[in-house]
Amino acid sequence: QVQPVESGGGLVQAGGSLRLSCAASGRTSSANTMAWFRQAPGKEREIVAAINRSGSSTYYADSVKGRFTVSRDNAKNTVYLQMNSLKPEDTGVYYCAANRFWAVLPTEYNYWGQGTQVTVSS
Repeated sequence: QVQPVESGGGLVQAGGSLRLSCAASGRTSSANTMAWFRQAPGKEREIVAAINRSGSSTYYADSVKGRFTVSRDNAKNTVYLQMNSLKPEDTGVYYCAANRFWAVLPTEYNYWGQGTQVTVSS
């Protein structure tokens, strides 16, 4: 199994930046796809970004395109989410997830971190 662990969350003002990190341990060969999801209070968990092992394929939610960048360093078994121009609506718990196959729905992912809080003040 794979165990992702997120870090880097915090409180920032609108327009600011944060960089989230997710380190995966265990059977990382099963973490071909890694993704970031977020869940705001009272809302469903939604995908933010996803990336395949080589980095050749990425996915971004429309709401974050042009502002967020997902990348990974396979030597460190780590995926990153660079978040720029943050907005209050970006506030939520951000989860790192891993899966053997490409997927965009939370129900399709097998491995989950415990989440890190991101709060963007207006």
